[in-house]
Amino acid sequence: MTKSIILLLLMSCLACSSPSGNIDSHIDSHIDSNSQAQTELTLYEEMGEKPALDNIIDNLINIIGQDDVVFSHFAQSNVTRFKDQLTVFLCHLADGPCQYKGDSMKDIHQGMYINKNEFNHFVELFIEAMDNADISYPIQNKLLARLAPLRKTIIKI
Repeated sequence: MTKSIILLLLMSCLACSSPSGNIDSHIDSHIDSNSQAQTELTLYEEMGEKPALDNIIDNLINIIGQDDVVFSHFAQSNVTRFKDQLTVFLCHLADGPCQYKGDSMKDIHQGMYINKNEFNHFVELFIEAMDNADISYPIQNKLLARLAPLRKTIIKI
């Protein structure tokens, strides 16, 4: 009997010390906040990691190859190098495990004289490539938001 009274008092004290007044809800909220921190994904993971990036970039290369507006900017490019470097760049940008050590966007686009219309058209092609890779719009928007600051270093006219 004494043990059950002590246990009852102990449980009452614990319930009172909990911010919500209910020890179960306090424990549940602690577990929920820990699991949220552990399950928060990087953009790279949300996208689908390397297979998704490969799919996007393969789509983009195919689309560029058939496009009269921007193809001239890529006509002399080494497709394999372009694909490899863009994969690493986007992986890095999306907080993936890659470390981009290539040229800056300013250096890459030096002398290309890309105008606003060409840039905007390329963004449309990139969106089409993501659509074709079944990347959801919220994920596309997150990636585009990270790419948007590059606009001022790429457009020259």
